[in-house]
Amino acid sequence: MDLVLYLKIVVLGIVEGLTEFLPISSTGHLIIAGQLLGFGGEKAKVFDIVIQSGAMLAIVWEYRARFVRVLAGLANDKDPAARRFAANLVIAFMPAAVLGLAFASAIKQHLFHAVPVALAFIVGGLIILWVERRPRQATVQQVDDMTWKDALKVGFAQSIALIPGTSRSGATIIGGMLFGLSRRAATEFSFFLAVPTLIAAGAYDLFKHRALLDVADLGPFGVGFVVSFVSAFFCVRWLLRYIATHDFSAFAWYRIVFGIIVLATAYTGLVSWTA
Repeated sequence: MDLVLYLKIVVLGIVEGLTEFLPISSTGHLIIAGQLLGFGGEKAKVFDIVIQSGAMLAIVWEYRARFVRVLAGLANDKDPAARRFAANLVIAFMPAAVLGLAFASAIKQHLFHAVPVALAFIVGGLIILWVERRPRQATVQQVDDMTWKDALKVGFAQSIALIPGTSRSGATIIGGMLFGLSRRAATEFSFFLAVPTLIAAGAYDLFKHRALLDVADLGPFGVGFVVSFVSAFFCVRWLLRYIATHDFSAFAWYRIVFGIIVLATAYTGLVSWTA
């Protein structure tokens, strides 16, 4: 057993689980952490898909009663709230799906590097501060109150997160708040929207990189999956308690400081961000 490899996998699993649903960009953190740990290459892309799936499963487990109720409502066709919820998820998912298929290759070629990620961190942090400080009044208090128009707006906000470092959860939560959702409604809908988004993205990327799959990877990939699931599960529960009494300004300042540190190390040559 390669203990160094497993240590890297545990660290990356924790990073994914703790950052996937916070407005601080899991992709950006994985890019930077992977470079610092020397964990890269084509196989690392498959690993990222696996641990993102672990984080997504934490949402399914946390809201399992909700998903079961929605599926049951769709099956018997007697629950309009379930149909509206499912339709809103599909509508919100479509913009990122279409734009992702069109521009994913170009984005990965030009923007999946530490410096563009750092710039996105800083810009995203400034946007969060702006949204938090501007006067607003929530017109949608619960996820079940959302219309298809609300879902479509959040979907377009999510598509901005195709830029690494922007944060999928940050774009959907802050975008939702900007479009009239309450803080809790925006956060929960961001959680729910992660499920179809990560399933679709993961399935697509796994199919593209299926030639890289190897039975020997089951052990390390399994460890990363479990670590990501556990850390994401506790992070989601913590975040729901946190937003009851706090705004997202702390995450904005974290993004700005983190981005500045990466840019400073790149400019001074302290860290060689070349991958």
